[in-house]
Amino acid sequence: MDKEKKLNGGRDKSKDSPRTGLEESFVLYDHKKLRMGYTTGSCAAAAAKAGTRTLLTGVETEEIVLDTPKGIRLHLPVEDIHIQRDESGIPVKVCCAVRKDGGDDIDATNGALIYAEVSCTGEAGVTIDGGEGVGRVTKPGLDQPVGNAAINHVPREMITKGVLEVCREQGYTGGISVIIRIPEGQKIAEKTFNPRLGIVGGISVLGTSGIVMPMSEKALIDTIRVEMKMRRENGGEYLVITPGNFGERFASEMPDLVRTHEMKCSNFVGETLDMAVDLGVKGILFISHIGKFIKVSGGIMNTHSHEADCRAELMAAAVLRAGGSADLARKILSTNTTEDALKILKQEGGDGLFDASMKRITERIGFYLNARVQGRIETGAVIFSNDFGMLGRTENVPDLVEKLRKQG
Repeated sequence: MDKEKKLNGGRDKSKDSPRTGLEESFVLYDHKKLRMGYTTGSCAAAAAKAGTRTLLTGVETEEIVLDTPKGIRLHLPVEDIHIQRDESGIPVKVCCAVRKDGGDDIDATNGALIYAEVSCTGEAGVTIDGGEGVGRVTKPGLDQPVGNAAINHVPREMITKGVLEVCREQGYTGGISVIIRIPEGQKIAEKTFNPRLGIVGGISVLGTSGIVMPMSEKALIDTIRVEMKMRRENGGEYLVITPGNFGERFASEMPDLVRTHEMKCSNFVGETLDMAVDLGVKGILFISHIGKFIKVSGGIMNTHSHEADCRAELMAAAVLRAGGSADLARKILSTNTTEDALKILKQEGGDGLFDASMKRITERIGFYLNARVQGRIETGAVIFSNDFGMLGRTENVPDLVEKLRKQG
């Protein structure tokens, strides 16, 4: 095998077009085939491995092979290669990049160049740090200790493995310094959870498998857990949790509510409760639009429309429990949104039936939240409507609000 092919992972680039190894890798979501991608961690590891090979051979590495923790082998093109040489022409520093491809996932980092700057050091081993655009950890409870670059442990392991592999190939026994840079990182970070997590100055280098699975619920749940763990280790025994922006906005209008430890759970109510128990949280106050949490009143713990709907059915059932007529229930069953259902209930049932129905809904929400955690933590909920404001709250909400106030 000639030197060019060896540097490029054993493939002759002149004979075929670049193939990453994911061309036939898809996941099915909503009856569509979505293309898989690779993580920022894979990009960082690939760039570090390519940079080390260029540093130790003096020949530009235009493609690098990377084995991911998921077991998929990637062939990644290397871009923007810069070699700094000493007076005798020996490389002393190499900087190169691999471009992030998140596949068909919704990903703020897609297309970003992930750079690795590598150089030799006197001491054996691989040292890893972050430069421009890589965030710094400022709060305990995250994957890395306070002060470290936000390069998670699996990407660090991948970087180390790839660099040492090249060192063994080339018979080099010294040390290698790797600095990861992401020039667009600080701008991209504004679109991520990093500011909420106390990661400043850029994005995190992430990935546990090395591969991006489009529309991955696990990835979203993992993100929720990361934030909850951080808040718990920073004094958040009691949390305010909203499904999304509507809830966050309504919470901001509650004058007595201390929101120091507030976070979002998206549609994953059940998983959020489970992880709260596991992490030692003492209490959660949920604040949600009724369109989401009316589903919880029926024991539905994933509120995404792909999982379940039943909004009109649950509203109609509450109205019947509160003494409403079958004719009114049938009208509510014909509505498309909870806001429409509330308008009909208000117009035809009056304030008394309206309030009684909301009471039944909040009672059932409280029942199912407590059933999920089996009484191991305190749970409560406030539900609201865009048109009618606060609709109801579980009976323990004042107690939770006071505990949040004392917690500060």
